[in-house]
Formats: sequence, C-alpha cells, structure tokens
Amino acid sequence: MPTDQQVEAAVTAVAHPNIALIKYWGKRDERLMIPYTDSLSMTLDVYPTITTVRLSPAAPADDVRLDGAPAEGEPRQRVVDFLDLVRGMAGRGEPAVVDTRNAVPTGAGLASSASGFAALALAAAAACGLDLAPTALSRLARRGSVSAARSVFEGFVLCHAGRGAGTAADLASYAEPVPVPGFDPALVIALVNAGPKAVSSRAAMRRTVETSPLYRSWATSSGHDLFEIRAALRRGDLDAVGEVAERNALGMHATMLAARPAVRYLSPATVAVLDGVLRLRADGVSAYATMDAGPNVKVLCHQADAARVAETVRAAAPGCSVLTARRGPGSHLRAETGQ
Repeated sequence: MPTDQQVEAAVTAVAHPNIALIKYWGKRDERLMIPYTDSLSMTLDVYPTITTVRLSPAAPADDVRLDGAPAEGEPRQRVVDFLDLVRGMAGRGEPAVVDTRNAVPTGAGLASSASGFAALALAAAAACGLDLAPTALSRLARRGSVSAARSVFEGFVLCHAGRGAGTAADLASYAEPVPVPGFDPALVIALVNAGPKAVSSRAAMRRTVETSPLYRSWATSSGHDLFEIRAALRRGDLDAVGEVAERNALGMHATMLAARPAVRYLSPATVAVLDGVLRLRADGVSAYATMDAGPNVKVLCHQADAARVAETVRAAAPGCSVLTARRGPGSHLRAETGQ
C-alpha cells in the first residue's frame, strides 16, 4: 500500500490544445467516446492548460476547481467521472483535489477540452501511480474528450476512429504522431467571440448525426480528405494541406446547418474573416481557414505571411483578438510539483 506521503503528493501536467485539420464530428459510442471518423490535427504552442492533481484520503469528496473557482454541474461531473475511470484502472479509491487553469477560453470552440483532458489524464494517472505508455495515455485521454487523445502528442497527430465495438473499439481508437520534418506553418487564430457556445459540441454532434441528411456523405468524404492531406503533408505542400483542411471544415459546418433544427455557429464576424481569407488568396497569399464548433476562425499560412494574415483578420473583424500559433509540444509533467 502507498504511504501517506505518496498519496498526498501533487502532480502537475501541462497540455496544449490542438486544431483539427481533418475533423471528427460525432461519436458512434458516447460511453467509450469512440468517434465515427479518423481525424488529423496540429498541436499548438499557445493556450496551455495546467492541471494539478493530489490524492487526499481525508477529503469527503473530490474537490474540483476550474480557473480558481469550484466547478459545478456538468463540468465537475465530467472530471469526477474521469477520475473514477483512472482510480478504477489503478485500484485506488481516494478522493482527489484537482486544480485546472485554462489559458484558452472554455467552451468557445478553441479546443479547451482537448488540452484540459490531456492534462488531466497525465496528472491523474501519475498521481494514482500509473505509468502509461503514450498510446495508452492517448486512449485514456480520449475517454474525457476525443480531441484530447491528440493533445497527448506534439505537432501533427492522427487519431484513429477504430473499428469494432466495446473493448475492441476502445483498444483500436487512439492517436499517434505524424512525422512531418521541416513543415512548420503558422496558424493565425481570430477570436471573434470568446464566450461559451449556445449549443455544446456534444449536443450539436448528437443532433447532427441523428438528423442531418448530409452527415454520412461528409463522413465518407472526410476519409478521402484524410488520405489527401497526409500525402500533402509528406510533400510539405501548404497549399494542398490548406485546401483540404478548409473544405473539410466548411463541409462539417454544412452538415450542422442541415441538422433539424440547424446548428449555426458561424457569426457575421466569422463570415467577414472567411471573406478576408479569400481576398488574401486572390492576392497570392497562401491562407486557408478552418473552424471547429464555434464562431472562431483559424487561418493556416506560411510563417512569413502570418503578420499580413493577422492584419487582414483584424481589419475584417474589428475588435477581435488575434494570436499567431505554431506547432507545439505534447502533454508533459511539470518539473515542480503543485502546491
């Protein structure tokens, strides 16, 4: 049995969000968090989540804090359920104290759940004495958020949807890095609205899968998009990567617009930024847009063009916040322990 000193030790993990260039949208198993489609993303070097987990045998229940405030409702329950999963894997039962700090706005379509659960998976596993290989850690993170499976790794990452059901599907659905030597584009993030989404991603996915007549066609075409973008990445062809990523994202939003009732995340400011991206391309700048579940736009471009892209985005949507990201690190433990 672990000593009191061991169970009270705090573990701090850091993870960064990732932006999917080939999207996953919809789960075929919501309990195990198994996606319908494969996805491919780029882990960023901005907006880290820092999570500290400490087992506390004397506590009456889990204590979960998000950005300094007690978590309540569904956000708290998701963390507690995840802790139960980790404790079950480790054969532990102690309550935990969890402190999570997000640099990215939560629930705004900027992949806060990806960095959040990737950091929680690593910190909770380490606090419970689990030494997981990267693939196993990716599977674990997926149980909190499918996109979190990708934030375990640095740079470009492929997440397998997996096949089969139950345990077989769980084992087959994980992320792995995609080596792309020498390809280091910029991603200009246009934060046109930092507020929480009116419809959560989970609810929007469920509605789209169940009611959109376009969904299955998009899921099929997404497989073709993945094949093309992987070939483009191997060539280091930013224009080809961007073209595929943009059409994949717009197609995903089209499936949502066709849901009954429609799920519409695009705002007038979103459309203005998309128009700005089109103008950049007309002027010979390699710039391509992608969007997740939310109104915020990310623009893939060469690093040398990032300043011009950022300037165009600001002009298109006055008042929006603009940040330039590059490929970033995977999840990792912080050298110092938490308080």
